[in-house]
Amino acid sequence: MDICYIVGAGAFTARDFTPDSGDYVIAADGGYRYVKAQGREPQLLLGDFDSLGALPENLPDSVRVKRFAVEKDDTDTGIALQTGYELGYRSFRLYGCGGGRLDHLFANMQCMGRYQKLGASVRLIDPSYDLYALHNQRLELPPRPLDTLVSVFCHGNSASGVNLEGLQYPLHNATLTCDYPLGVSNHYADERAAVSVEKGTLLVMVYLTPQG
Repeated sequence: MDICYIVGAGAFTARDFTPDSGDYVIAADGGYRYVKAQGREPQLLLGDFDSLGALPENLPDSVRVKRFAVEKDDTDTGIALQTGYELGYRSFRLYGCGGGRLDHLFANMQCMGRYQKLGASVRLIDPSYDLYALHNQRLELPPRPLDTLVSVFCHGNSASGVNLEGLQYPLHNATLTCDYPLGVSNHYADERAAVSVEKGTLLVMVYLTPQG
Protein backbone atom coordinates (compact mmCIF):
# COMPACT_ATOMS: atom_id res chain seq x y z
CA MET A 1 0.00 0.00 0.00
CA ASP A 2 1.32 3.44 -0.92
CA ILE A 3 2.15 5.61 2.09
CA CYS A 4 1.48 9.26 2.80
CA TYR A 5 4.31 10.69 4.91
CA ILE A 6 3.39 13.78 6.93
CA VAL A 7 6.24 15.70 8.54
CA GLY A 8 5.55 18.29 11.22
CA ALA A 9 7.83 20.66 13.11
CA GLY A 10 8.15 18.64 16.35
CA ALA A 11 10.89 16.22 17.39
CA PHE A 12 12.03 14.30 14.30
CA THR A 13 13.62 10.93 13.65
CA ALA A 14 14.43 9.47 10.23
CA ARG A 15 13.49 5.95 11.41
CA ASP A 16 11.55 4.23 8.61
CA PHE A 17 11.42 7.46 6.63
CA THR A 18 11.77 5.77 3.25
CA PRO A 19 9.38 7.32 0.71
CA ASP A 20 9.24 5.33 -2.51
CA SER A 21 7.60 5.82 -5.87
CA GLY A 22 3.87 6.01 -5.35
CA ASP A 23 4.29 7.47 -1.87
CA TYR A 24 3.41 11.06 -1.07
CA VAL A 25 5.28 13.45 1.23
CA ILE A 26 3.54 16.39 2.87
CA ALA A 27 5.60 18.91 4.82
CA ALA A 28 3.41 20.57 7.43
CA ASP A 29 4.86 24.04 7.98
CA GLY A 30 8.26 23.83 9.73
CA GLY A 31 8.46 20.12 8.94
CA TYR A 32 9.81 21.23 5.58
CA ARG A 33 13.24 21.67 7.20
CA TYR A 34 13.32 17.99 8.21
CA VAL A 35 12.30 16.82 4.75
CA LYS A 36 14.97 19.02 3.19
CA ALA A 37 17.57 17.70 5.65
CA GLN A 38 16.85 14.19 4.33
CA GLY A 39 17.80 15.35 0.85
CA ARG A 40 14.22 15.34 -0.39
CA GLU A 41 11.52 17.73 -1.48
CA PRO A 42 7.88 17.16 -0.50
CA GLN A 43 5.15 16.98 -3.09
CA LEU A 44 3.15 19.39 -0.93
CA LEU A 45 4.06 22.12 1.56
CA LEU A 46 1.15 23.38 3.61
CA GLY A 47 0.33 25.29 6.78
CA ASP A 48 -0.11 28.74 8.23
CA PHE A 49 3.71 29.07 8.22
CA ASP A 50 3.97 30.24 11.80
CA SER A 51 6.89 27.86 12.42
CA LEU A 52 8.53 27.99 8.99
CA GLY A 53 8.13 31.71 8.43
CA ALA A 54 8.61 32.81 4.84
CA LEU A 55 8.48 30.33 1.99
CA PRO A 56 11.88 28.77 1.26
CA GLU A 57 13.91 30.39 -1.46
CA ASN A 58 14.35 28.50 -4.72
CA LEU A 59 11.45 26.18 -3.94
CA PRO A 60 11.14 23.75 -6.88
CA ASP A 61 8.11 24.11 -9.14
CA SER A 62 7.28 20.47 -8.36
CA VAL A 63 6.34 21.41 -4.77
CA ARG A 64 2.74 22.51 -4.40
CA VAL A 65 2.08 25.12 -1.72
CA LYS A 66 -1.16 25.55 0.24
CA ARG A 67 -1.25 28.41 2.74
CA PHE A 68 -3.90 28.66 5.44
CA ALA A 69 -4.81 31.40 7.87
CA VAL A 70 -3.57 31.08 11.45
CA GLU A 71 -7.19 31.41 12.61
CA LYS A 72 -8.62 28.07 11.48
CA ASP A 73 -10.52 25.12 12.93
CA ASP A 74 -7.88 22.46 12.32
CA THR A 75 -4.16 21.95 12.91
CA ASP A 76 -1.62 21.75 10.11
CA THR A 77 -1.29 18.02 10.79
CA GLY A 78 -5.06 17.58 10.65
CA ILE A 79 -5.23 19.40 7.33
CA ALA A 80 -2.38 17.26 6.00
CA LEU A 81 -4.19 14.07 7.02
CA GLN A 82 -7.39 15.27 5.37
CA THR A 83 -5.48 16.17 2.21
CA GLY A 84 -3.75 12.79 2.01
CA TYR A 85 -7.02 10.99 2.65
CA GLU A 86 -8.80 12.94 -0.08
CA LEU A 87 -5.96 12.03 -2.46
CA GLY A 88 -6.77 8.36 -1.82
CA TYR A 89 -4.04 7.40 0.65
CA ARG A 90 -5.01 5.05 3.48
CA SER A 91 -1.63 4.41 5.09
CA PHE A 92 -0.06 7.31 6.98
CA ARG A 93 3.20 7.86 8.85
CA LEU A 94 3.43 10.96 10.99
CA TYR A 95 6.83 12.49 11.75
CA GLY A 96 7.63 15.54 13.85
CA CYS A 97 4.21 15.13 15.49
CA GLY A 98 5.03 13.66 18.89
CA GLY A 99 7.40 16.03 20.67
CA GLY A 100 7.19 19.65 21.69
CA ARG A 101 3.80 21.03 22.73
CA LEU A 102 1.62 18.60 24.65
CA ASP A 103 -1.60 20.13 23.29
CA HIS A 104 -0.50 19.38 19.74
CA LEU A 105 0.30 15.78 20.71
CA PHE A 106 -3.23 15.39 22.07
CA ALA A 107 -4.60 16.96 18.89
CA ASN A 108 -2.59 14.52 16.78
CA MET A 109 -3.92 11.60 18.84
CA GLN A 110 -7.46 12.77 18.15
CA CYS A 111 -6.69 13.00 14.45
CA MET A 112 -5.21 9.49 14.48
CA GLY A 113 -8.36 8.11 16.07
CA ARG A 114 -10.56 9.86 13.54
CA TYR A 115 -8.81 8.59 10.43
CA GLN A 116 -8.39 5.09 11.84
CA LYS A 117 -12.20 4.99 12.17
CA LEU A 118 -12.41 6.06 8.53
CA GLY A 119 -10.45 2.98 7.51
CA ALA A 120 -6.94 4.40 7.37
CA SER A 121 -3.84 3.03 9.08
CA VAL A 122 -1.99 5.71 11.07
CA ARG A 123 1.37 5.43 12.82
CA LEU A 124 3.13 8.28 14.63
CA ILE A 125 6.92 7.92 14.75
CA ASP A 126 8.70 9.78 17.54
CA PRO A 127 12.42 9.59 18.41
CA SER A 128 11.63 7.53 21.53
CA TYR A 129 8.40 5.67 20.68
CA ASP A 130 5.93 4.60 18.03
CA LEU A 131 2.23 5.36 18.47
CA TYR A 132 -0.46 3.36 16.69
CA ALA A 133 -4.23 3.80 16.45
CA LEU A 134 -6.47 0.71 16.26
CA HIS A 135 -10.17 0.53 15.49
CA ASN A 136 -11.97 -2.81 15.63
CA GLN A 137 -8.78 -4.61 14.62
CA ARG A 138 -5.60 -6.42 15.67
CA LEU A 139 -2.02 -5.13 15.68
CA GLU A 140 1.03 -7.36 15.73
CA LEU A 141 3.53 -5.33 17.73
CA PRO A 142 6.97 -4.76 16.19
CA PRO A 143 9.87 -6.82 17.60
CA ARG A 144 11.38 -5.16 20.65
CA PRO A 145 13.69 -6.26 23.50
CA LEU A 146 11.94 -8.03 26.34
CA ASP A 147 10.69 -5.65 29.04
CA THR A 148 10.18 -2.86 26.49
CA LEU A 149 7.42 -0.56 27.70
CA VAL A 150 3.99 -0.71 26.03
CA SER A 151 0.98 1.38 27.02
CA VAL A 152 -2.55 0.96 25.69
CA PHE A 153 -5.20 3.67 26.06
CA CYS A 154 -8.87 3.85 25.19
CA HIS A 155 -9.69 6.57 22.67
CA GLY A 156 -13.35 7.34 23.24
CA ASN A 157 -15.69 6.42 26.07
CA SER A 158 -14.92 2.71 26.05
CA ALA A 159 -13.34 -0.08 24.02
CA SER A 160 -14.50 -3.68 24.46
CA GLY A 161 -13.10 -7.05 23.53
CA VAL A 162 -9.56 -5.88 24.25
CA ASN A 163 -6.84 -8.55 24.21
CA LEU A 164 -3.18 -8.05 25.12
CA GLU A 165 -0.98 -11.00 24.16
CA GLY A 166 2.69 -11.61 24.85
CA LEU A 167 2.84 -8.86 27.45
CA GLN A 168 3.66 -9.05 31.14
CA TYR A 169 0.09 -8.16 32.09
CA PRO A 170 -2.24 -9.84 29.58
CA LEU A 171 -5.89 -8.98 29.07
CA HIS A 172 -8.58 -11.24 27.66
CA ASN A 173 -11.86 -9.84 26.33
CA ALA A 174 -11.47 -6.81 28.62
CA THR A 175 -13.09 -3.40 28.48
CA LEU A 176 -10.99 -0.25 28.68
CA THR A 177 -12.47 3.15 29.44
CA CYS A 178 -11.31 6.73 28.94
CA ASP A 179 -11.17 7.48 32.69
CA TYR A 180 -9.15 4.53 34.04
CA PRO A 181 -5.64 3.84 32.63
CA LEU A 182 -5.63 0.06 33.05
CA GLY A 183 -3.36 -0.44 30.04
CA VAL A 184 -0.52 1.88 31.08
CA SER A 185 3.05 0.67 31.71
CA ASN A 186 2.93 -2.87 30.40
CA HIS A 187 6.00 -4.70 29.07
CA TYR A 188 6.98 -7.21 26.42
CA ALA A 189 7.14 -10.68 27.97
CA ASP A 190 7.61 -12.54 24.68
CA GLU A 191 9.24 -11.87 21.34
CA ARG A 192 5.80 -11.87 19.75
CA ALA A 193 3.14 -9.57 21.18
CA ALA A 194 -0.17 -8.24 19.91
CA VAL A 195 -3.03 -5.92 20.81
CA SER A 196 -6.57 -6.30 19.51
CA VAL A 197 -9.94 -4.64 20.08
CA GLU A 198 -13.32 -5.91 18.89
CA LYS A 199 -15.30 -2.71 19.34
CA GLY A 200 -13.77 0.71 19.84
CA THR A 201 -10.55 2.60 19.30
CA LEU A 202 -7.22 2.21 21.06
CA LEU A 203 -3.96 4.16 21.07
CA VAL A 204 -0.92 1.93 21.52
CA MET A 205 2.43 3.45 22.53
CA VAL A 206 5.51 1.25 22.03
CA TYR A 207 8.87 2.53 23.27
CA LEU A 208 12.04 1.67 21.41
CA THR A 209 13.95 0.42 24.44
CA PRO A 210 13.15 -0.73 27.99
CA GLN A 211 12.19 2.18 30.24
CA GLY A 212 13.09 2.70 33.87
